[in-house]
Amino acid sequence: MIDVVIEMLSFTFLVRALIVGLLVSLSAALLGVSLVLKRYAMIGTSLSHVGFAAMVVAMAIDVAPLPVSLVIVVSAAFFLLRLNENSKIKGDSAVALISTSSLAIGVVIVSQTTGLNTDVCGVMFGSILAMTRADVHLSVGLSVAVIALFVLFYKQLFAVTYDETFAKATGTRVEVYKSLLALLTAVTVVLGMRMMGALLIASLTIFPALSAMRLCRRFLSVVITSAVISVSCFFVGMVLAFQLDLPPGASVVSVNLAVFLLFSAAAFVKQGGRT
Repeated sequence: MIDVVIEMLSFTFLVRALIVGLLVSLSAALLGVSLVLKRYAMIGTSLSHVGFAAMVVAMAIDVAPLPVSLVIVVSAAFFLLRLNENSKIKGDSAVALISTSSLAIGVVIVSQTTGLNTDVCGVMFGSILAMTRADVHLSVGLSVAVIALFVLFYKQLFAVTYDETFAKATGTRVEVYKSLLALLTAVTVVLGMRMMGALLIASLTIFPALSAMRLCRRFLSVVITSAVISVSCFFVGMVLAFQLDLPPGASVVSVNLAVFLLFSAAAFVKQGGRT
């Protein structure tokens, strides 16, 4: 195991992928707890599909995909939040509307430009070779900012997550912090797409939180456990991908699935077989 890790660290592109991936996994896990508890889990999927369309557009006009995707996905996150709150189109219907429309637009653009080549497949399913030095610098900076903002506004995000009405009564600016949650989620989705792909990135926000909730009950303990699970699963998934020549994104998701099943079995045993 140690020999495999040492060998991995001898490749520059893998070091870049590990640095960015660990930070993005941590960011996704922290945000994922609030998203799952507020039943916003599928927003990550919707934003990843928007990111797919944005990256395809950037590739078609030959500009840097990461900055373009950030602008478009952040805008879509705010639009989705407003659509969900101020429109007759609510919840999963709003998510499905944005998700399917964005994916369709992306596919149409692909069919009229490059076709389903290796670059497009990398956007859909992830590619660790896609991380350039500039991408790493931008991704690290934004990931650190996401983590710092979550820690700084932890109490407010906790209040908004559990009881919006009570939070409003205590003077918390609920709309501001819901917008902050949407912003941080959008940034995290875009950063993770380069390795996990548009079709798999949402798993980083969902699986660790669900696994932690199987055994933990307090919000802080769920957040900490989710963070540990997410970072560990990403690292193990990357090692397995390198050693067994597996797609990195799919490998990471498979490890997360295995951990979720393990935690579910542990919860079942702990409850004495009661569902």
